[in-house]
Amino acid sequence: MKNAIVNYTVPNLEKGLAVLEYLSQSVKGKTLQEIKDDLEISQTTAYRILNAMTRLDYLIYNEDTKHYKLSRKLLTLGFRSLNEHQLLETVLPHLRELRDRVKETACFGVLGEEKGIFIEQAQGSYAFSFKLSPGKSFELHCSAPGKAIMAFLPVTVRDRYLSYMDFRRFNENTIISKEDYLKELDEVFRKGYSMDNEEELSGVICIGAPIFNYNGYPCGAIWISGPKGRLSESIIEFAALTIKETAEKISAELGYIRTKH
Repeated sequence: MKNAIVNYTVPNLEKGLAVLEYLSQSVKGKTLQEIKDDLEISQTTAYRILNAMTRLDYLIYNEDTKHYKLSRKLLTLGFRSLNEHQLLETVLPHLRELRDRVKETACFGVLGEEKGIFIEQAQGSYAFSFKLSPGKSFELHCSAPGKAIMAFLPVTVRDRYLSYMDFRRFNENTIISKEDYLKELDEVFRKGYSMDNEEELSGVICIGAPIFNYNGYPCGAIWISGPKGRLSESIIEFAALTIKETAEKISAELGYIRTKH
């Protein structure tokens, strides 16, 4: 029976999954011609797969550019696999409230297999504000959400993520050693919030705080992103306090009872 299961295949299903994996690597999407050529499948098969996935809302088709790209439906399915009951529904109203208070773009993300994953945002109120694409990964060593979550993880889990990190340097502000990073996490643990002080993008500051579930596990983080010129020392202080308060409200709604961390 085991061999029968191993040997039994569904070619078109496998090709469909290959299309999804292929498109996941492209932000702008791909044309039918590119998909069939790169995946080496017939035009008829490719068209049928793309048509079915578009009809079922797994893909979005742009009539002007003739490009297919992934929809948010896959992100929703993937997020459900994290087993955090109604986490996004709980976070979103608070994310919008945070945006209204600080005016900058407010974001929410979780840990993925090796890096963080951006899930959702409330767009900033300024004419110029940051905008990210759901599903985009973020580094753990130089991002506010990465530090916020890592600082409160159980040691065994944190060590596993540390083993994946190469401490890539983005500029002169980037932390590039494990020792310095662990010192930074100690500081985040003490203060209850984290910062990306131009560590990935010059001129961009992010401030974040962890969200805890009912087990006291850091199941995600919220943060704001803004240009350095708008974030003075006093505004950063206000934003950090506001983000911590918002994260605590979300955690409480998730059933977290605050203890001594």
